[in-house]
Amino acid sequence: MKHRFARLVRAATPAFAMSALLAAGLAVRYAAADGRVESPIMRIGTLDLHACRDAAAYCGDFSRPFDPDDPAAGSIVIHFEFHPHSAPGKSSGTLVATEGGPGYPATGSREDYLALFKPLMPDRDVLMMDNRGTGQSGAIDCHELQTGEKWTVESVAACGESLGERAPLYSTVYAADDLAAIVDALGLGKIDLYGDSYGTYFEQAFAARHPRALRSIVLDGAYPLSGPDYAWYPTYAGATRDKFNLACARWPSCSQLPGTSLDHIRPALEELRRSPFSARAYDIDGHERRFAADVPHLAIVMMGGAPSLTTVREVDAAARAFTDGDRLPLIRLMAETIAAVDSRDPTGDPIKWSAGLAAAVLCHDPPQIFDTRLPPAERLRDRDRALAERRRSAPDTYSPFTLDEYRAMPLDYSFIDECVGWPVAPPSHPASQVGVNAAYPDVPALIISGELDSITTMADGAAVAAAFPHGVQVRIANSFHVNALPRARSDCGAELVRRFITTLAAADLSCASQVPPVRLVPRFSVESRDLPPAAELPGNSASMRQLRIVSAAVQAAGDLLARVDANSTDHGRGLRGGTFRLKRSGGGVRIELRQVRWTRDVAVSGKISRSSRRHGMVRAFLRVSSPEDPIGRLTVEWPEGVAGSEAQIRGTFGTKQVLAKTAAP
Repeated sequence: MKHRFARLVRAATPAFAMSALLAAGLAVRYAAADGRVESPIMRIGTLDLHACRDAAAYCGDFSRPFDPDDPAAGSIVIHFEFHPHSAPGKSSGTLVATEGGPGYPATGSREDYLALFKPLMPDRDVLMMDNRGTGQSGAIDCHELQTGEKWTVESVAACGESLGERAPLYSTVYAADDLAAIVDALGLGKIDLYGDSYGTYFEQAFAARHPRALRSIVLDGAYPLSGPDYAWYPTYAGATRDKFNLACARWPSCSQLPGTSLDHIRPALEELRRSPFSARAYDIDGHERRFAADVPHLAIVMMGGAPSLTTVREVDAAARAFTDGDRLPLIRLMAETIAAVDSRDPTGDPIKWSAGLAAAVLCHDPPQIFDTRLPPAERLRDRDRALAERRRSAPDTYSPFTLDEYRAMPLDYSFIDECVGWPVAPPSHPASQVGVNAAYPDVPALIISGELDSITTMADGAAVAAAFPHGVQVRIANSFHVNALPRARSDCGAELVRRFITTLAAADLSCASQVPPVRLVPRFSVESRDLPPAAELPGNSASMRQLRIVSAAVQAAGDLLARVDANSTDHGRGLRGGTFRLKRSGGGVRIELRQVRWTRDVAVSGKISRSSRRHGMVRAFLRVSSPEDPIGRLTVEWPEGVAGSEAQIRGTFGTKQVLAKTAAP
């Protein structure tokens, strides 16, 4: 992110922050920056913080030893942001947010964290630290990992070699120690620590090493530091199966079909095993992707959980369509997943996400299936021995996929081969020791797990909750990975976090069971004639054929809405043609459709608007054309975030009146 320092003047310091600092008796003074502009400086504890260049906060750069046991290893500068409380008087405490990945800087997600903490910030400060090796804390740049077409065992190994003796010094334990040192230098006392995804791994390391620094801890999308069979990620496939089967069982159009969702998907899987093929399709951002449509690509669609909503919403119906000869819905999901599971910034900027830091943490901290003490050549033999034994003793570990189909997914999702070439850690910094003999403190601990999360599973969250003497796990129904931040399916997770931090009790968890089921696509159809018609209401004079066209138009709207949150270019393509553009604002999003085709014979143009609120209304004004009917003009409305939501449709086809309803798409 480019800094706009020249635009920072005294007025850039928020009035609420300045008044709060003065009321609390904190020292604030102004100092010349670059000899041109006066910048406010705030003294907290033993540190001087400067007004941030790209945030309404105060920033610090804190020097830390690379290796606490070896002064000769040099130092690293750790960057952090401090957001003061807004109300007059002293702070009631400090909220600390730590980011996932690994590889993402916490300050890069500040808007998400501030949205979560905003109701608590009148009397609480917020601290965010970029972990060593990320963001503005010396982001690692391993060029091939950062920009190459894909990760390979060789490029991961080369990254480790390039880091040399510092490779093990990017471990989570040292990042946790960095945070503890900053908290101590700022004199913040006990903190309330929130983390999501890999941030929960960081939190556990912090809790074990610095228990006295914690007032409370919230782990959102948690997985443990270690455990039986850990290196094989044994809960991964089971959670994937549960995700699809539960979603199907809770949606009428799917549950009424014979068998489970996996039963519906398996024929497409078997067809891909028999006959993989070269494919091309457009991803969520409208970019064409070329790839091999094969079982490993289906595996990453199902197990990668990205994009989470569209995969669960569509895989069952797309697999059934594939078996019936309509390949496009499933290969589109493959194209979308190729983009969604790649954490790298399109520009290759390691400050936004560091592939090198991700490799350094993933190859040093957790257990591996091979002996990490062996040199790489011997490790390969040890890995092959472990794989052979796994094929013999637990061949269904990744069912419905074989072990080798699982291994063919991207390295940073299959995990087990990624680090086989990573340099051997020295005895002074042994690998795979982060979770060994970790003792968790007796502090209030809330563990939030999404019921449909196949990345950090319900079983993973239960293991973390059991490790804390008073850990409480909350299952958020019908929800995915990370549930307290703005992109979650409901407000429940955020509400629970705020209440827990305020009261230190996991009370009134009722909202966790009230998140509505995912609305699944009933079926994909090449032609609208194969769709069920929208249900006519009193006063309707449109024909059954026209009501099938209405169904196609409504599904086209739902198809685009399901992709809005994952789209990063503000434009894209319809399933079978046409284009759309997005216009975002604080109040929501508007989609402009141009000849979008969800079925081949129905083209939909017009506008769709959706509130930014999860329980807001969707309103669509659509112009619908098809070969055999006059132009249709439809108004479609339905409420979001409501179980059993129905779309109400009114409009015309020429002189025919449309009054109908259908399940919200």
